[in-house]
Amino acid sequence: MKEKKKLSLAVKMLFSLLFGLIAGGIFMVLRENLLAAGHSETWNTINRILFQDISAENAGNAIGIFYIIGQLFVNALQLIIIPMVFTSITLAICTMKDTKKLGRISTKTILVFLLTTVCALIFAGVVGMSVYRSGAFNPINVSNLAPSTGSVGANPLNILLSVVPNNIISAFSNNGKVLSIVFIAVCIGLAINHLHSQIQVFHRLLEEINKIITVCLSFVINKFAPIAIFVLLTRTFAIYGIDYLKPAFAYVVTAVVALFVYLLIGYPIYIRLLAKLNPIPFIKKIAKVALFGFSTSSSAAAFPLNKKTTVEELGVHDEIASFTLPLGMTINMDGTAIMQVIAAIFIAASSGYDVSFTSIGIIAILALVSSIGTPAAPGAGAVILFTILTGMGYTNDAALLAYSLILAINRPIEMLVTSLNVVGDSTTSIIVAKSENQFDQDIYHH
Repeated sequence: MKEKKKLSLAVKMLFSLLFGLIAGGIFMVLRENLLAAGHSETWNTINRILFQDISAENAGNAIGIFYIIGQLFVNALQLIIIPMVFTSITLAICTMKDTKKLGRISTKTILVFLLTTVCALIFAGVVGMSVYRSGAFNPINVSNLAPSTGSVGANPLNILLSVVPNNIISAFSNNGKVLSIVFIAVCIGLAINHLHSQIQVFHRLLEEINKIITVCLSFVINKFAPIAIFVLLTRTFAIYGIDYLKPAFAYVVTAVVALFVYLLIGYPIYIRLLAKLNPIPFIKKIAKVALFGFSTSSSAAAFPLNKKTTVEELGVHDEIASFTLPLGMTINMDGTAIMQVIAAIFIAASSGYDVSFTSIGIIAILALVSSIGTPAAPGAGAVILFTILTGMGYTNDAALLAYSLILAINRPIEMLVTSLNVVGDSTTSIIVAKSENQFDQDIYHH
């Protein structure tokens, strides 16, 4: 019965994905036809009722039914993130009898993350250079877009400063401070581990909070995930105009194909070679997590389902998953790295800069460092992209206009990017768990 429920949820999510794409496409075509026929007010009315972001300026009379439903669901998941990361990591560490094991697990996790990201960057560089040499990344006309100054190009090493928070309250009150929460949880877990039986009440409190979170998570995902996926996808594609997609068609196709190839071929290869497992069960069970990440465009929002799937269906012991998944949500960004390399090459080529193997290598290094600090939230990857552009000196007017275009059209691509990021986190958890004999093959193959 339990297995039927899991299968039922996966099937419902798949149907929600398909219906969402179909409905979004219908609304996209409807929008284009209404605007072409001069009925812009009719579309504006539909948009106000169904899709409008009611928190935006000049949205006082909007209803935004799809926006409200989708945002409520994402908020419910984000509500769980900080307490779930904190309790799961703290409990995982304070129950480890061998503290050397923590150092070993940490080293293996970071090395696997680094390996997969470097492979992703090499792959993206090869794809980007091939398309560039083919002449597909030609100069584009983006005169209808206003130049964007992007975000301020920050030093990627600032991520190191965010590891240790200067205020514990601010760390717990911000979903963007996951790396700080990981640090606090590790410290508290080690302290409880050292004090053993002297800390019983707090240890039990953490266990009870973790159980409450698990129940709440199961309820939200099982009851509302299929509806939310349909709503989120329909709205995302409905609010995009075809005119935005045409100028950067080569970039969109290149990025989508590269991401799909790495998702469908790259991670199964890692499972086969590094974990020495048949990748078929992994593909079947992780599919719903990839769909969920695609729908929400947020690694943070997909984290609860990813942890549940990795532990209960893929056989990774909770001790490993509770450490590797939260860490991966913050520093493992394979999809983001691929997108940033291809986007940087596209912007350079379309704005008149020469692209060489050396420049691609520098772009890859900047993408590696920048992607580590990318927040696990929608739109973050395109904003961090500006760090790479400023580092490379791609800052003329044409480059800023091309960057504006990326910001305008990148949401669908970042949805696919998120799928890679969350699947990569689970892949690393399996590899590390297998190497530590903290892996249940019966669950994995069942």
